[in-house]
Amino acid sequence: MSYYTTPIENTETFAFLMYVNVFRRSVSKWKIMDITSMAIIPLLLGSVGVFGLYKLLQRLRTRAYIQDAVVVITGATSGLGKECAKLFYKAGARLVLCGRDREKLQDLVRELTSSGPKSEKIHKPHTVTFDLADIEAVWSAAEEILKCVGNVDILINNAGISYRGTILDTAVDVDKMVMETNYFGPIALTKAILPSMIKKRSGHIVVISSVQGKISIPFRSAYAASKHATQAFFDCLRAEMEPYEIDVTVVSPGYIQTNLSLNAVTGDGSKYGVMDKNTAEGMSPADVALAVFSAIGEKKKDVLLAGLLPTLAVYLRTLAPKVFFSLMASRAKKERKNKSS
Repeated sequence: MSYYTTPIENTETFAFLMYVNVFRRSVSKWKIMDITSMAIIPLLLGSVGVFGLYKLLQRLRTRAYIQDAVVVITGATSGLGKECAKLFYKAGARLVLCGRDREKLQDLVRELTSSGPKSEKIHKPHTVTFDLADIEAVWSAAEEILKCVGNVDILINNAGISYRGTILDTAVDVDKMVMETNYFGPIALTKAILPSMIKKRSGHIVVISSVQGKISIPFRSAYAASKHATQAFFDCLRAEMEPYEIDVTVVSPGYIQTNLSLNAVTGDGSKYGVMDKNTAEGMSPADVALAVFSAIGEKKKDVLLAGLLPTLAVYLRTLAPKVFFSLMASRAKKERKNKSS
């Protein structure tokens, strides 16, 4: 007797065999995935642990670097400078707080000493009052600082002034004033402190620049120019100080929630007196201070602290300048229209 199957039976048999084959493959795949999962999960957990340990060691190293170090901070009475003062004070630094208002500096010292941790590793801050725009006062202040603390380990050039206005309506004296505060003042203080650092072959120079030190936006000409100059000077300084083992860090934040726009000068030298929307929605001074603290501890050379769009703009300026210039022209047109309406 011969046996045969119909086409339908052939089809059913084929389907059954396919099902069995797929099932076998699935089981094998599940086994592989299970084995892979068993290998990946410990690896991921181990990586997280290693990363956490690395960050912990990094923080400990930073605190060891900061503790007992003489740290000079300009513009210490408000905004980012004040937050840096709080952070470095808690880390055990020997602070020299600088600003134009003696009373505000004393208020800050009282605030730090009354709210800070009670520890032998905490040092009462010194204060030095001077105006960065007065070069003679800067030199005198540097002498006072060195006489007071002997040497400076970390100099944080933070103080600065902002500007809002059109180029055509801005007096040259205003351009000079912004440059004196943002550029000539910090480099004068740096030059006055440098010889003592070179003598002991150690030190760290930090400058708080801006994203506008890398790109320019409309109606910020004097400010952007001063920050461009600052970036260039401290880039040169970094290279020249390499043989003396002196570190240079340039920090370029975007908008920070400070009174910078309120205190900005206009084309005729008067105060702008307006809190810009971008400034109000910017990074918190405490977060930026923490980034500065970390950058110093890690001895980073150049730090850009900005959102996605400003960061893209920095690269766009280099990689596609025509596109960047077009975007800036459109921005200028839009801002001019908003001001006239």
